Amino acid sequence: MAAKQFRHFIDGEFVGSSKTFEKRRPTDNSLVGHIHEGGPSEVNAAVAAAQAALTGPWGQMTIDQRAALLHKVADEITRRFGEFVQAEMDDIGQPMTMLEHIAIPRGAANFKIFADIVKNVPAESFMTPTPDGAGALNYAIRVPKGVVGVVCPWNMPLLLMTWKVGPALACGNTVVVKPSEETPGTATLLGEVMNAVGVPKGVYNVVHGFGANSAGEFLTRHQGVAAITFTGETRTGAAIMKAASDGIRDVSFELGGKNAGIVFADCDFDKAIEGIGRSAFMNCGQVCLGTERVYVERPIFDRFVAALKTKAESMTPGAPDEKTTVIGPLISDEHRRKVLSYYEKAKTEGATIVTGGGIPKMPGELANGFWVEPTIWTDLPETASVIREEIFGPCCHIAPFDKEDEVIRLANDTDYGLSTTIWTTNLSRAHRVAAQIEVGITWINSWFLRDLRTPFGGSKRSGIGREGGVHSLEFYTEQRNICIKL
Repeated sequence: MAAKQFRHFIDGEFVGSSKTFEKRRPTDNSLVGHIHEGGPSEVNAAVAAAQAALTGPWGQMTIDQRAALLHKVADEITRRFGEFVQAEMDDIGQPMTMLEHIAIPRGAANFKIFADIVKNVPAESFMTPTPDGAGALNYAIRVPKGVVGVVCPWNMPLLLMTWKVGPALACGNTVVVKPSEETPGTATLLGEVMNAVGVPKGVYNVVHGFGANSAGEFLTRHQGVAAITFTGETRTGAAIMKAASDGIRDVSFELGGKNAGIVFADCDFDKAIEGIGRSAFMNCGQVCLGTERVYVERPIFDRFVAALKTKAESMTPGAPDEKTTVIGPLISDEHRRKVLSYYEKAKTEGATIVTGGGIPKMPGELANGFWVEPTIWTDLPETASVIREEIFGPCCHIAPFDKEDEVIRLANDTDYGLSTTIWTTNLSRAHRVAAQIEVGITWINSWFLRDLRTPFGGSKRSGIGREGGVHSLEFYTEQRNICIKL
């Protein structure tokens, strides 16, 4: 199979650069293709195209017309479903079943959901008394912010990119997307979809490249970009925030996490094992909402550790298109080195390794991929590196607790505040504990269950702002007040 060329998508055209770099499959390190690296000229062209589209046909459309077009985008993704699944398998190497049931369907749905939300959100209005008794009418309108820079992560590329592009376009903005250098596939493919359904040129643009001194930095520093939305590492978010301060431009960030799972003795045990197993190991642990710290009430601690060990050891690694595959590889050799360094730190700091801790033996060409074993530790102090720092791999530490206030303190003892999952059949306790956990989203007896109308985002170093429903509108639009003297 010939190597692909991942070109930029600017003003409705695929555009190449003189400089390229390789994209390799995480499963076997084979070559997928060459990614064209964007510099200042490509970013300038993409921003100029996006600015022009704001006053062109896109800017003149009604909300209903925009919404209808975004529904067509979703339908075209669904029509080309297999191509999107294949692109994501090439990029991240995760099981086809996960991509078919979660990543690609939700990626398409983001366009329809936000198109419908924008159509149905009312504006506020007030009658204001005046000294002459005639009064005044004040009413608000929402207008797009302009060109939005969308900087995307690699762990669920289409889903997390359209989670931002969907509401941005629904609100009438235009976008310049900088996908991760690890995952160019679906962002590029979406350019073909935009052209196929008639989205005007310049509305959706893609510039490939890296972060520092490459497309990412050039995009976030560009003064033609009115707002920047980013999902990724906290350190990168801090750099983008500094860049956005030049020009006082708005930012929305979903950043790192060191999420806690809390399991009480009265839980539905089997469901808790299933839920914590998914939250710790799904997508090879490369989920910002994943659980790397698990606290289990002491009466069921030993039983829980043994059951989660069985769960982890049942997760068969393999090629993404094999029906028996449960877990895929890490995204890159560089990321595997990072995860393995934490596996080594856990050992050095005195962890009991319940299972895993190394690299699985893979057959044939798969031996060249970036595999690691799902790993469980116990017996570490709360000061240990693998309890304090985000690893982003298929691993967790399990510790016992005795009292409710103790586990609340343990869960909150982190610089991060993205999510938590609580397992208990005591409804009063569920409400009481959830209200005290310092995170943006808490799941009770579930994990990764999302209603896209609800607020989503992080606390502390896990982010700024909220996305979802009307909360996305708050970021992707500006409200203007109009006052009419009667």
